[in-house]
Amino acid sequence: METADSTGDQIFGAKARGGRRSLLALSVLARQPISTTDSSFQQSGALLADGYSTGHHEQQNSKSSTSPQTISSITTCSRQGGLSSRVQATQSPSSTSLDSVPQTYSLLPIAEVPDSSRLSPKARSSVLSYTKLLYQHVTTRKKGTNPTNSRKRRKQLWKNEELLLLLLVLSWITFAWWYLSQSKEAASQILQLSPKVQAENGSSPRIHSVMYERLLSLAANALTEEEFKNEPEDLWGNPIQDGKSWQPCADQRTPGHFSPPEPENSTGYLMISANGGLNQQRVAVCNAVAVARLLNATLVLPFFLFNSVWMDPSQFGDIFQESFFIDYLQDDVRIVKELPVELQSLHLNNKIEVPKEATPSFYLTNILPLLLRARVVHFRGFDNSLSFDPIPFDIQRLRCRCNFHALRFVPKIQNTGDLIIQRMRAKTLQWGPAKPEHTTKYLALHMRFEMDMVAHSLCEFGGGEAEREELRAYRAIHFAMLSRLEQNASRLRENGHCPLMPEEAVLMLVALGFNRGTHLYLAGAHMYGGQSRMSALTNLYPYLATKEDLLTPAELAPFINHSSQLAALDFIGCVGADVFAMTDSGSQLSSLVAGFRTYAGAGSSSTIRPNKKRLAKILQENATIEWSQFANKVRKSVKETKKIAVRPFARSVYRHPRCKECMCLRQKSKNQTRWS
Repeated sequence: METADSTGDQIFGAKARGGRRSLLALSVLARQPISTTDSSFQQSGALLADGYSTGHHEQQNSKSSTSPQTISSITTCSRQGGLSSRVQATQSPSSTSLDSVPQTYSLLPIAEVPDSSRLSPKARSSVLSYTKLLYQHVTTRKKGTNPTNSRKRRKQLWKNEELLLLLLVLSWITFAWWYLSQSKEAASQILQLSPKVQAENGSSPRIHSVMYERLLSLAANALTEEEFKNEPEDLWGNPIQDGKSWQPCADQRTPGHFSPPEPENSTGYLMISANGGLNQQRVAVCNAVAVARLLNATLVLPFFLFNSVWMDPSQFGDIFQESFFIDYLQDDVRIVKELPVELQSLHLNNKIEVPKEATPSFYLTNILPLLLRARVVHFRGFDNSLSFDPIPFDIQRLRCRCNFHALRFVPKIQNTGDLIIQRMRAKTLQWGPAKPEHTTKYLALHMRFEMDMVAHSLCEFGGGEAEREELRAYRAIHFAMLSRLEQNASRLRENGHCPLMPEEAVLMLVALGFNRGTHLYLAGAHMYGGQSRMSALTNLYPYLATKEDLLTPAELAPFINHSSQLAALDFIGCVGADVFAMTDSGSQLSSLVAGFRTYAGAGSSSTIRPNKKRLAKILQENATIEWSQFANKVRKSVKETKKIAVRPFARSVYRHPRCKECMCLRQKSKNQTRWS
């Protein structure tokens, strides 16, 4: 074997700070020319890998440029402390490669290395490779390089790298600590409620307890752990692609369609007074259009009743475009803004009880004769006064045409609603237009948890006797018939008849995979229980916004004290969302929004419809169930509701427009695609 040259010795034998000296002995000793593939070179590398060569190194450089450079002595000491060997050699400065190393080296015996002291073969191989690279580097350096300066530069670079790595580690630890503290603070805020909360209807202050404390704490931890994980692939889209086969076509009239007669030649005038909120009124208008076509009558522009719950004096023209509505349906129904002068003085005393979801035969048998005799028939309510099946094809399509095409919001409402969508897609949720490159997705949640819904459901929501007395008093005023009913609240919840509470809604969203940074648009009016009840949502999803948050006071001023117009803004914000989630499938707004997203979304608009009965069963295990198990069950139950299906018999076309009366199914053949 042969020893390394003085250049390699200078590289490995660097002075340490603090006065210490260290030596890494490179025992490349042979009596033949050195080769990187030679077995003697591998033996010397293995000796180095065993960690058996440590010792003391002294360096002397010749001041004469003509004299040969002398390699410093290398002392290899046994770990057992008994044996040593000294290798001395000289080399000409002209040798610059492995093949040019002179053969003037001699070797004194080195102590035998015990097998137990050796490193593993894998470790020896790694060190051997490193040794080869270093040896090639030091033997091929350019002539004239100062080894001391090179060594200092490498040490300085290594220190800079160590400092940078240390700063990165400290930054990461600081960020992780801050983020974890924020999540823990959010979880603690959920569980810490104000001792007194003013009820929304002005009753005495009382306490609202937050339910599912354990699961909410697990949800907060899950949001922290999943912050840097990828969201589920189907979270923001519709996982069922078959929905794209259905396309809107309610604007198309059927073959053999005939235009309606002029008002003076019609069977009479049909008047309705629509009750309820915006969405009940919308359904009533479309039903009135269908009945007017069925009876060959002229429709008077619908009148909206003042409701004691909604407290909104808005009329049809304050919400919908009157002229567009009349013109769009002129080939289906004649619509006038008011009765003729000669009929305005009539005292409309004909009160007819229309059963819920009456069939077309009922109107032809009972209403048509009265209309022909009196010339005017006036209906009150009318939102659920026409069945969905059985009904003629063209009448059903007319309902879809009215709902999805003829009813357009006035510019004041539509423009403000578009502004809500624009600002929800802005990353900062600030006032002003969103830049195209700074847009993001958002989730709309209709939290149907207002006082009227809570009281009407006959359910209990964790408020104890004080809550029961409050809801009982509200029902006595606004729902007299319901005030006489006594229901088993636990049974109602088990059967899925109760609206989701804010706590249940946020657990569902976290389980589905929506992370803490999700932009969440909250649709709804005054939530029952106030801010304390909403703490779970607001703390776990800080990017939550309502229309009141997104609009300036000046932009919101025209809609104050007009609940139906405010509901129209929520309607637009929910229809335009990337994902829409409802908490009560019986809500008219949720049903109409889901129908619009199905009709106009071309199968790509995702809507979350929780199965409240299954969710209630899962939540019964809240004291023991693990979060991963809870999340899997929730995802499975929600995924089952996203299956594409044709409208079931007798179900609403406003909510389930995927039927031949409203939409056309694309059928592919070998040579062409046709619609039916």
